[in-house]
Amino acid sequence: MVVYEGLLAETIRFAAHNGDEIPAYFARPLGSSSVPGVVVLHHMPGWDEGTKEITRKFAHHGYAAIMPHLHYREGGDASPDDAAAAARAAGGVPDDRLVGDVEAAAHLLRSLPYANGKVGIIGFCSGGRQTYLAACRIPSLNAAVDCWGGRVIVDDPSQLTDRQPVAPIDLTPQLQVPLLGIFGNDDQGPSPEDVNRTETELKRLNKVYEFHRYDGAGHGFFAVDRPGYRPVQATDAWGKVFNWYETYLRAGTPAAEPLVAGRS
Repeated sequence: MVVYEGLLAETIRFAAHNGDEIPAYFARPLGSSSVPGVVVLHHMPGWDEGTKEITRKFAHHGYAAIMPHLHYREGGDASPDDAAAAARAAGGVPDDRLVGDVEAAAHLLRSLPYANGKVGIIGFCSGGRQTYLAACRIPSLNAAVDCWGGRVIVDDPSQLTDRQPVAPIDLTPQLQVPLLGIFGNDDQGPSPEDVNRTETELKRLNKVYEFHRYDGAGHGFFAVDRPGYRPVQATDAWGKVFNWYETYLRAGTPAAEPLVAGRS
C-alpha cells in the first residue's frame, strides 16, 4: 500500500523578539499528528532558496520546521544577498535578539495542534554559531545541531561587540541541550583545531554531545547549489542529523542519558 505523503510550505509572519513581526518560512507534513518541531537558522548568505529547501526537507521527514528571517530588521524585503549585506554592515545579528527570535519560533511550533511539544534547532555557518549560543541559553530546547558554526571560539576580545558580546564557547557550562556537530576537515571557519578545542570543553564538562567530521569536505558541504557540495559526505551527515532528532524529538523519548561521544 502506498502511504499518503504531503506537505505544506509557505511564508508566514510571526511575533518574534520584543514582539517584532518578522517573516519566516514554514513547512509541515500533512495528515500527521504528534509532530516534532525544528527551528532552522539560515547561513550568513541569508534567508535563501537553499535554506528554504532544507526547511522543506524536514517537513518531508515528518517535522514542522520554521526558518525565521534573521536579517529582516536590517534588510527588510530586499534580496537575501542585500539583506545579508545590510546585516553584516550593522555588525551581525544581535545575540539577545537571536535568542528571542528562537524562543518565539519554538513557542509557535509547540503551540501547533498537531505538535508533540518537542523542538530542536539546526543552523549553518553563522547559524551554527547561533545554534550553539541558543543551546546554551535556551534550556527548553530538546536537541541542537551545529553545522560548521564559525566563531564559537573567539580568541581576540576585540572581536566581541555590543551585538555579539560573548564567545559561545564561554557559555558551555550552561549547555543542557544534546548537541550534534557536523564539520568538514577542509574548513577553516571553524578549523579542525577549533573543533578540537570545542570538543575538549564539551568533554571536560561532561556534556551530551556527538561530533562528526568529514574528510574531503569544507565549509557548507550540504549546499547543493555551491561548488563545495559533497554528496557522499552530505548524505552520511544528513543521516546523522535525522538519527539525532529521532532520538531526542520523537514522542515518548526519555530524558537524555549522560553521553559523551566524539566520532569522526
